[in-house]
Amino acid sequence: MNDPRLPALSITPRLLHDEVAERLRELIVRGELAPGARLNERLVCERFGISRTPLREALKRLASQGLVELLPNRGAIVAPLDVAKIRDMLEVMALLEAQAAEQACRNASDEDLSALRAQHEEMLRCFRRRDLAAYFAANQRIHLKLVELSGNRTLAEIYATLNANVQRVRYQANLSRARWQAAMAEHEQLMRALERRDARKARAIVRDHLAAKVAVVLEALSSARRAHAA
Repeated sequence: MNDPRLPALSITPRLLHDEVAERLRELIVRGELAPGARLNERLVCERFGISRTPLREALKRLASQGLVELLPNRGAIVAPLDVAKIRDMLEVMALLEAQAAEQACRNASDEDLSALRAQHEEMLRCFRRRDLAAYFAANQRIHLKLVELSGNRTLAEIYATLNANVQRVRYQANLSRARWQAAMAEHEQLMRALERRDARKARAIVRDHLAAKVAVVLEALSSARRAHAA
């Protein structure tokens, strides 16, 4: 029998390992945990004030997203960056997102586009105060929402999986001040094309936007490899 003093509530608390995975993901994406860095379980547990069980579950989650490598009998490391693999994933993502933009012009409701515009304005505020971390989070929400508005669930699922693998290099692309400025302008052009329901224009803008980002990312990765080799 229900206790009359306690109202019936539906509570879905966030699992501890989900929280740990999110915090580690942020450190990896921002470059605070470098590619190849060893994730010492004892030190990580002390830093977050947790036991090893949720940490290991979090590491499994990150490994499934390509951010961590689990080494038999040697623990875990931040996954090294494979330039060829990243290039391939970014090229596929560009195709998927261009298709999504075209379909969103046809399938998104006016209310959907108004909500996307609100997200865009929030991203613009982050850009104006030069808050890169907040900007990147807002940017990710916009890209994922655009793909969702395509109405194609399979496309959205594939895109989300690939995106989890390349978040850290996409974050690095915005470290270039000129590229960051250009990206913001391209997002404004995309919003206008979506609001005009100009599918061809929206597709072209997304294609060019992501092509520019791919070029910046690959150049940054190549420079890092040259510096490491030297």
